[in-house]
Amino acid sequence: MASLKALKIRIGSVKSTQKITKAMKMVAAAKLRRAQEAAVAGRPYAERLEKVMASLAAKVSVSESSPKLLAGTGKDQVHLLIVATSERGLAGAFNTNIVRAARRKAEELIAAGKTVKIYIAGKKGRVLKRFYPQLVVADHEMGHIKRVAFADARAVADDVIARFEAGEFDIAHLFYARFQSALVQEPIGRQIIPVAIDTNAAPVADGGAAVEYEPDEESILADLLPRNVAIQVFRALLENAASEQGSRMTAMDNATRNAGDMINKLTIQYNRTRQAAITTELVEIISGAEAL
Repeated sequence: MASLKALKIRIGSVKSTQKITKAMKMVAAAKLRRAQEAAVAGRPYAERLEKVMASLAAKVSVSESSPKLLAGTGKDQVHLLIVATSERGLAGAFNTNIVRAARRKAEELIAAGKTVKIYIAGKKGRVLKRFYPQLVVADHEMGHIKRVAFADARAVADDVIARFEAGEFDIAHLFYARFQSALVQEPIGRQIIPVAIDTNAAPVADGGAAVEYEPDEESILADLLPRNVAIQVFRALLENAASEQGSRMTAMDNATRNAGDMINKLTIQYNRTRQAAITTELVEIISGAEAL
């Protein structure tokens, strides 16, 4: 009977867990649509601005007067890895994949003799402190964010730009997860400081017409480059928000189904144990009656 009681308690516990995972799945599904719409809506502007920056940067002759965000420091020795993750867990492999991508880049740079620094944006990125306790230079607080806003991205971007202008690093890479579907979130690592110039990219123009800039390209870049960094960080946060909810919805759906399978198995085991106990009691009663 003790075994029956233990099984009954375990079934009840798994049922309670199933209710929680099912509720979490429904909440994630509700949040996913809004987060997905925001991420998709933010892509065209961020991608267009990135192309415009690359196109303008390719036309400007780098000189001492050029903006540092364009010209860089002239070196590529110190690399800052900005790792954007979520504040909460129970989201499948979402955070793990981002951290793994950042670790691969860090190991690659260290093997090449470069100096690596890590900038954490999101609580779940703090696992990197276990692997690289001496490399983490910042842990930006993101716990207050309920819904991603441009101001949140601007705060991260301003801090990173200030560190760049102070000479703390030469190149910055941003890591996040690009949302593709509830089942697929692709970890991305891209250079955001200085502007990555693609000499093979087609110039940004309208109908092949000549483009005149007022004021000159360098003046435009001086104003747009900091905005571009903030926009790229904003895109990363929006993509992460959608990826987190998609990954959590999938993970909780799997957990709910696994709980259902476990409940079925435990119920069968409970019924068999109960039937065996009843059979044993009946045998004892019959044996006792025959003895009389």
